Amino acid sequence: MGDTTPDELIEGLARVCARAGLSPPTGLERLTGGATMESWRFLCGARAFVLRRAPSLAFMDDRPFGHDIEAEIIRQANAAGVTAPRVVAELLPEDGIGSGFVMQALPGTPNPKQILEMEDPDALLTQAARDLARIHSLRREDLPEAVPVMDYREAIADLRAQFEEAGGDRPIIALGLRWLEDNCPDPAPYVLNHGDYRMGNLLAEDSKLTGVLDWELAHFGDRHEDLAFGCMAVWRFHRYDRPALGLGSLEDYFAAYEAENGVTVDRERFRYWLIHRTVWWALGCLRMAKIWRSGEDRMLERVVISRRTSEQELDLLMLLEEDAPEKEREPACFEFEVEESIGEAENGELAQAVLEWLETIKPLMSGHNKFQHAVARNALKMIARDAHFMPDHFDRECAQRILEGKETLQTPNLLWNLQQEALEKLSSDVPNYPALAAAKERWLIKSKD
Repeated sequence: MGDTTPDELIEGLARVCARAGLSPPTGLERLTGGATMESWRFLCGARAFVLRRAPSLAFMDDRPFGHDIEAEIIRQANAAGVTAPRVVAELLPEDGIGSGFVMQALPGTPNPKQILEMEDPDALLTQAARDLARIHSLRREDLPEAVPVMDYREAIADLRAQFEEAGGDRPIIALGLRWLEDNCPDPAPYVLNHGDYRMGNLLAEDSKLTGVLDWELAHFGDRHEDLAFGCMAVWRFHRYDRPALGLGSLEDYFAAYEAENGVTVDRERFRYWLIHRTVWWALGCLRMAKIWRSGEDRMLERVVISRRTSEQELDLLMLLEEDAPEKEREPACFEFEVEESIGEAENGELAQAVLEWLETIKPLMSGHNKFQHAVARNALKMIARDAHFMPDHFDRECAQRILEGKETLQTPNLLWNLQQEALEKLSSDVPNYPALAAAKERWLIKSKD
């Protein structure tokens, strides 16, 4: 909560509620998740509301716009028939609890695992496509001037600057950046992009879409960016086999979108934005460690997310490899070698011991603490695996050669070297990531046993 105590938060929230004509808030509870913003659920009488709030005022400094603009975007989306929450009040400086707004609580769960296991994913996919098309129907003149407009080339330059700031030493990300520079499309008619339209930001109940959340990245740009983002492997969670939001096929998704919007989806532009946003999220993951180190936000989840960069590197390579010569894409042999530990306990074994103890207190956790408990266990699992296997694949010289175009997917053995690095790093960081199994199936020679 930054520097705000629980008592200060409830007092400030009472001022907000009074201004909105609501009764005093009760039952304030921190919701789980939220890698950027905090969410708090509370009651005003019998009605439930949610406070969306920045972890600190400093956290808003580099945001594209403030919570007042986000709240107005949500209001306009709601008016256009999007399944968006109803905003009832924005926080003011005199409320003393930072930046944010209060909205009506909606039914349903944001839990991707639960949503992807609902009985009628096809119906959900159709509803999601419908809502996205309605978001894209919002006009520039209906929204605040502060909503930014994306310049494709500037966006790539910004990603490249982030890459250099983070060390410029990840060859796979460099390969993606160079591909973006070489394949950047001409501008298309601008539409309002939600900017984060994916599982995790959608609410559903009984195979029905009940809410579209988290509008902080909204901007005007190419509709295909929004269409592609939710179809990234990382946002399909355990349903890697269903490429459209983890719910179904791309063809069904596109057909439902086209039926609502009347615009034909361009498959090549879709692929471009799928690659662009994979590079974007890879760098976003890297940046999480920087935010944590700076003290701007010391949330445990940030350092763990930083290690998920390897997920995006593997996904990125799987998207790019089709541009390599057929010979370079032939499966190859690869094996991990793990040495058996002897003598005193190593760091990984110490981490494993703490991990096992944390499992014993899991029943004592609830609410946000339960979520943080799971994140802590994931961090310890990474440490435990690193002790046996921590590859060093940070190669600035190779990355720079790729950025300069001196090495490409046409370069003999480059693709396989990068594939091996991606497999090794992800096997250490997040071995249960669904795309890892798919990559091994595609890249490795099958055993004859």
